[in-house]
Amino acid sequence: MTTTHPPLLSLADFVAHWQGHRALTRRVIEAFPEDPLLTFTAAPPMRPFVLLANEIHLVSEMTLEGLSGGGWTEPDWTAGFRSKAELLKAWDALSGRIAAEAPMADPAFFARTHLLPWGEMTGWVAAIYTIDNEIHHRAQGYVYLRALGIQPPAFYER
Repeated sequence: MTTTHPPLLSLADFVAHWQGHRALTRRVIEAFPEDPLLTFTAAPPMRPFVLLANEIHLVSEMTLEGLSGGGWTEPDWTAGFRSKAELLKAWDALSGRIAAEAPMADPAFFARTHLLPWGEMTGWVAAIYTIDNEIHHRAQGYVYLRALGIQPPAFYER
């Protein structure tokens, strides 16, 4: 006899959780003045926050493609944003796509093994990695903002 257990999170709950993190990271981006967003690093060789946000954006976009059944094509890591407005516009567009496309994902995605550019993992591990990566880089943004004398947004307000 095989017993199945319901998932801990529904797909809708997962998408809401992901979007909560994206909303908080967006507020971190907004807190940066334009020039420090593009150039400041608290401890070279760490990257400016615009490059960290670009990585978050690209990994999230790739995960959405995987979640939507489109595969796991490695992003062009050299592409980037030249302004805060350009980053926020792309951020909002991807958040809109996540809201529209992610809820339509096949729940079996999470149990299947997928080949990502950095190795094989289940869809669940890949999806959680996307959020973990965002949290990690957002935390770097908090350090940068504090080093600039700027109060970052409350991390618990998602």
